[in-house]
Amino acid sequence: MNLPPLAYALVAGLANVLGAAAVTSRARWSVRALDVMVALSAGFMIAVSVGELLPEAIERNGRNAALAALAGYLLVHLTQHTFARHFHFGEETHEVNTTVSGSALVGLLLHTFFDGVAIASGFDVSAALGFLVFMAILLHKLPEGLAISSLFLAAGAGRRAALGAAAALGVATVVGVLMTQYIGGLRSLGLALSAGVTLYVAASNLVPEFQTKHGWRMPISFFAGCGLFFAARMVTGL
Repeated sequence: MNLPPLAYALVAGLANVLGAAAVTSRARWSVRALDVMVALSAGFMIAVSVGELLPEAIERNGRNAALAALAGYLLVHLTQHTFARHFHFGEETHEVNTTVSGSALVGLLLHTFFDGVAIASGFDVSAALGFLVFMAILLHKLPEGLAISSLFLAAGAGRRAALGAAAALGVATVVGVLMTQYIGGLRSLGLALSAGVTLYVAASNLVPEFQTKHGWRMPISFFAGCGLFFAARMVTGL
């Protein structure tokens, strides 16, 4: 039985909360394991964006799709690294103020909204593409929830506020799915916008998180993420 896109968005949103719970409950978790997850998801997301989302969007909308992908890329850069300069994936280890945590949340809300747009747009093409997009999003949802909750804690917020911030990201993903179904512009160009957003998150957010780490674990994980995309594409029949 095929699940509707909204169900996949709910699962992805729950992963945001689980990532936050790992920080707010002070559970013991491995930083090395987080690095591997970030590298793996970066490889998978780049492969999905370049290998499926962008070609499918261009086939449907031509040059307009390429421009929409660029707009998605620039929009996320504007909100995450122009207005919120301090934001990065991973646990926040420095003391920050509420302006930093608030601006990071606003930037991530836009990004997670487009996560929902990507899920809905992928399923609008086919169940196979929708599932691949869902996998790409799910892989980075735990680090994302961890990042925003630890940033709120570093800014002096309580555990409830930190969990609430992560939950808001999950809600934004659900809203992205719902709005894509009712707004014509998102429905027609959602795939292209999502390609640009996904590429930015993978290449400009996730890759720098592990690029300076020593050893072979990170590059192996990154290329394994790319390989996982091709394996998943074969399994889903794309």
